[in-house]
Amino acid sequence: MKAIVYRDNGGPDVLELVDREPGAPGPGEVRVRVAVSGVNPTDWKTRSGATNPKLYAEVTPGLDGAGVIDAAGPGVDPSRVGERVWLFLAGASRQFGTVAEAVVVPAERAVPLPGDASFELGAALGVPALTAHRALTVAEDGPSRLRPGALDGTVVLVAGGAGAVGHAAVQLARWAGATVITTVSGPAKARLATAAGAHHVVNYREGDPAAEIRTIAPDGVDMIAEVALGANLELDLAVLRTRGTIATYANDGAKRVELDVRQNMTLNTRFQFLVLYTVGPQALAAGAEDVAAAVAAGALPVGEEHGLPLVRFPIAATADAHRAVENGAVGKVLIETA
Repeated sequence: MKAIVYRDNGGPDVLELVDREPGAPGPGEVRVRVAVSGVNPTDWKTRSGATNPKLYAEVTPGLDGAGVIDAAGPGVDPSRVGERVWLFLAGASRQFGTVAEAVVVPAERAVPLPGDASFELGAALGVPALTAHRALTVAEDGPSRLRPGALDGTVVLVAGGAGAVGHAAVQLARWAGATVITTVSGPAKARLATAAGAHHVVNYREGDPAAEIRTIAPDGVDMIAEVALGANLELDLAVLRTRGTIATYANDGAKRVELDVRQNMTLNTRFQFLVLYTVGPQALAAGAEDVAAAVAAGALPVGEEHGLPLVRFPIAATADAHRAVENGAVGKVLIETA
C-alpha cells in the first residue's frame, strides 16, 4: 500500500511516499482502508519537531480521516467489517497515521459514518469537531454534552468562525440551540461564517467590535471558543458576562497573554485551556458520540456553500498539503489517499 513517512523532523520535504504492507489489527483494533485524510496544524507542528518529540524511527502523519473497516482484531465485533467510519487521533502517540491507504486504530477511534455523509465530511471532523465540542462543554454551569436544546438561552462567541475549529463550533453551538456570534477579519470570511450558520458576524478590524457584540448580547456572552487568546483577550473580557467561560485551544499569533487578576476576580472568569491529547477518554468518547449525532442530523455539512471550503491534494502531494496548512489556507485541507 502507499503511505507517507518521515524519518527526521524538518520541513515538508522530509515527507516521503513509500510502499509497505498494511498492518494487521491487534486486540481491540480495526484496520481501515482510508479514502481521505484530514490535515490539521498539529500535523505539521509535530512533523517539524516544534511540539511533541518524535517517538519512532519512521512516522506516518495524520490524526483524522475516513474510510471503510476491512479487518477487525480480537475482541471487536466482526460485523464492523465493511462499516464506513470517520477517524480521530488515529496517529496520536502511534507510529502510523492516516496518510496511507490503510491504518490500524483502536476500535473506539473509528466512529460510524452515515451512508449519506461523504468521506470528505468524515475526514474534516476529528480534531476540529472534537475540539469545538470540548470548548462548548466546559462551562461550570453549562452542559457537559451537546444535543438539540442543550444550549438554549446561551450566547456563544466563536473567535475566528471561518477556521476549521471555528466552523465546527458555530455549527455545533447552533445545533445545540445557542445564539452564535463570531468574529472574522474581513468580508470573505464573514460570508463563510454566515454560511456555517452564525447568527451574527462581527469584523474585529472595523469600528468597535466590543460595542457591537454588547448590542447583540447586552448582558454579555456566556462562553467564548478562543483561537488567539493573546490577541483577543481584551475583547473577550469586554464582552464576557460575569461567571462566563473562555475556552482556548490555540494562541494564533503567539501574542503573550497577560492577565489583570482583579478584573478576572471581579468577573469570576473561568479559563479552560484544552488540547485533545490530554482531555481524557471520557471527554473524547462523549465528544465522538455527540459529533456523530450531529452528523446524523445533518448539522455538520462541509464545502464552501456551508462555510468550509475543501482544499484537496493527492497523497503524492502531501508536502504541499502540509505547506498549505502551515501557510494558513482557508478551509479544510484534505489528502486523497485512495
